[in-house]
Amino acid sequence: MDSSVTAVRPIESRSVVEQVMTELRRSILSGALAPGRDLSLRELAEMLQVSIIPVREALRSLESEGLVVTRPGRSARVAPLDLDELQGLYRLRRRLEPEIAQRSCRLLPEAELDRLEQQAVGFGAEDRTMNDIYDAHHEFHLALLAPAATSWDIRILSTLWRASERYIRIGWGSLDPDPREHARREQYHVELVAAFRQRDPEVAAAAVLQHLFRNEQTALLALDPGQRRVAPVS
Repeated sequence: MDSSVTAVRPIESRSVVEQVMTELRRSILSGALAPGRDLSLRELAEMLQVSIIPVREALRSLESEGLVVTRPGRSARVAPLDLDELQGLYRLRRRLEPEIAQRSCRLLPEAELDRLEQQAVGFGAEDRTMNDIYDAHHEFHLALLAPAATSWDIRILSTLWRASERYIRIGWGSLDPDPREHARREQYHVELVAAFRQRDPEVAAAAVLQHLFRNEQTALLALDPGQRRVAPVS
């Protein structure tokens, strides 16, 4: 038999570990598995209708993403929210995103900006929660920066965004019941596209910084749901 025939094996469906990891990640990021919650391997295996082995392996992978804390000889728990971590994430984002925006605003085609503006308008629909739109929200911000971003920029930003996601989803979730927040969500993202349309690097960078400030204020609600957001310093 020709060795080339057997050199590449057919693609198989996702492994059980990957499926377990995807579902646990979704539950943690949405807040369904709350920060600090103890995770019993046996209970998770029963809920997911799998054996304990893939659950254990999935939790190890989620620990590398900072979503789970495992304790020797004990069950795992959802990583608690941490103010220092959150502030560190946004400190790094403020260094990277405005600089990339300065270059990207001159490279984005008008047709792409039109598409992103329509997507931004959709973020304001009152029947759509942050959990409903988060994947599109991630794609929106990536598309704004992609023309000027290297593969390493995207890897680093994706890591920062993924680490921020839990805070953002929980923070926005506390605001979703108020229809005015949906209108503001639309407004903020439409304004961001408008800033990029000006093709002015300083305008684009300032708009991204302002957006990050608002974003961080929302994320802070995950740590203290009762606090009021403050207006950005002009």
